[in-house]
Amino acid sequence: MASILADRLRSGECLISGWIGLPEPLNAEIAARSAFDCVTLDMQHGLQDTASVMRSIGSIAFGGKPAIVRVAVGDFAMASRALDMGAEAVVAPMINSVADAEALVAATKYPPVGERSWGPARALTVLGIGSMKQQLETANSATLAFAMIETGRALEALDDILAVEGIDGVFMGPSDLSLTLSAGRSIAPTEKSLDEPIARIAERARAAGKIAGAFAVDSARAAFFRDVGYRLIALGTDQIYLATGIAAMLAPLARRA
Repeated sequence: MASILADRLRSGECLISGWIGLPEPLNAEIAARSAFDCVTLDMQHGLQDTASVMRSIGSIAFGGKPAIVRVAVGDFAMASRALDMGAEAVVAPMINSVADAEALVAATKYPPVGERSWGPARALTVLGIGSMKQQLETANSATLAFAMIETGRALEALDDILAVEGIDGVFMGPSDLSLTLSAGRSIAPTEKSLDEPIARIAERARAAGKIAGAFAVDSARAAFFRDVGYRLIALGTDQIYLATGIAAMLAPLARRA
């Protein structure tokens, strides 16, 4: 199994991902056919469920791009299922400790690294894998497990989380990071005070030989993340794409009124 996603990220490329929360496979396909390098399906705060993720992974593959799935908090069983469905990476939120990271690895990596159960029938088709032998020999390196770093606890345990075998990278969540670092006083994902810890996450990931990913609320933050070393950047959401597209089309008409 060759992974365009894993290979490109490990080579140091910066990839921009679409973000799809609405449970409509056509939205995922449209994003895949755009200039995005990959597409992420959100099961944590988005409206995706198991059925929509299964169908959307196929739509993303049909659009020629790799699929990533963010699972709900603690849903490591779904992380394994997402890979069986053909996702090339999973993002697990609220990974605050080595134990959390090890649970993610157990679900997403085959033995001897983890305890992932065998059953990738759909992945073989979606990803064009030639044989079960090829899948077994290559899946642990070709599919990626990202631990979300989005709390003060996770920051304190960052180096230990990065050191867990089978964790391929970390994924920074700026909204929850701002919420926890402000002790619940604010949600400010673009707050300047976050710049230092955000840059530190990327630096520590780089030092550990792992991939740093992040969610960017806008293009300006995406550019900042890229500049400080993030290599997988999810930009906006499908609801934002739809709203901004509508606004852009209506704006010239409003000016003429």
